[in-house]
Parts: sequence; structure tokens; C-alpha cells
Amino acid sequence: MHDRTVTPFTGFGQEAVGFFDGLEADNSKVYWTDHRAVHEQAIRLPMLALLDALEPEFGPAKMFRPYRDVRFSADKSPYKTAQGAVVAAAGGVGSWYVQVSARGLVVGGGVMGFSKDQLARYRAAVDADRTGRPFARAVATLTGRGWTTMGETLVRVPRGLDPDHPRAELLRHKGLALTFDHGDPDWFSTPDCLDQVARGWREVTPVLTWLGRHVGPEQPA
Repeated sequence: MHDRTVTPFTGFGQEAVGFFDGLEADNSKVYWTDHRAVHEQAIRLPMLALLDALEPEFGPAKMFRPYRDVRFSADKSPYKTAQGAVVAAAGGVGSWYVQVSARGLVVGGGVMGFSKDQLARYRAAVDADRTGRPFARAVATLTGRGWTTMGETLVRVPRGLDPDHPRAELLRHKGLALTFDHGDPDWFSTPDCLDQVARGWREVTPVLTWLGRHVGPEQPA
């Protein structure tokens, strides 16, 4: 659950992209401290306002902290070079996603990695024509509009399934999400950005609905 704010969403500040450009070049506490006010006004507060505006339709959001967990990473850079947020889908699996970075705005939805039991249900549902064909059409509709599929994939179709399966590419996925990269358009720093995020989330909702219906949440061990 993110912090509440009553500030209307007017777009992301003109300095948002520049802030992340600079952070990529100098990922240090000194840079962060010197530019903290820019992050607050151009990124954090607008993101909170955006999430508040989306909440009535999609539900409460979680905004990610800007600090990286470097305990088990060779990369000790302390700060994330993007500000992301998610809203959990109603079906108990997957989420809508929005991100701001040096490259502008990305929206998306799905599951980056299935649990073992989810993966078994996902493969069975994709394999069956009755459930797999509608899902393949939903994914193809989005990729035809410029969306990109993401998630870990196998080199080959899983053992026991037809290597020439008509939905072989989907069967290779161990997680499946779709993203749309808007870049840094003119409307990024205007209230129209809200409509673009909402439109993208609505477009990817059929995929999340299918995942909720046929994959479902992870089952307790």
C-alpha cells in the first residue's frame, strides 16, 4: 500500500528523465543527496498521484523503494535506476506495472516467474486448445500492437509436450509478462500520461484475467 496523497496528477516533471540519466552516470550517495529534491518533485510525488488516480479502477498499489538490495550482488550500486510500482491483479496472480526511467515510461502486466505448481497449471492450460487458443490470441493481439513478451524461457518445449506444438513459444515460458515502452513522448509531462497508463493496463488485463482463471495463486507447500 502506498502513501496517500491528494495532489492531482499532472504528469511527470520535466526533470524526471534527466534525474535518471544522471543517476546512471553517477550512482552514488553524493548524487542522490544533491538531487533528492528533484526525485521528490519530479518522480516520487507524481508517481504517488498517478497511483492514487488509478486506484479506483485497478486497486491499491505498491511503489518500490529506490534502494537496491546489494547483499548478494556483485554490483554494489546503491540506487535503482528506475522508479516502478505494481498493482496486484484481482485473480491472485500477476500484476499491472508502471515504470519511469531515463528512457521514459513503460507499462506492463503479467508474472515474471511462476512457482512450480503455477507452472504446471500454466502449461496444461496453454497446451489445451480450449484454453490455450484464446490465450495465444490475447498475447498475439498485444504483440501486434507493439507489446513485448518477457519472462524466463526454456530453450526447448518442456519434455512430454509436442516440440511442434502450435503454441510452442508460449509453452517455453517459465513466467510471462508483457510490456509496452512508450519512451519519452510529449504527453509524459502532462495529465494525459494518466490516460496512457490506464489504457495500457486495460489492454493487458485480458492476459491477467486468463492467468487468474487458469493459473491462479501459488498453493501452500
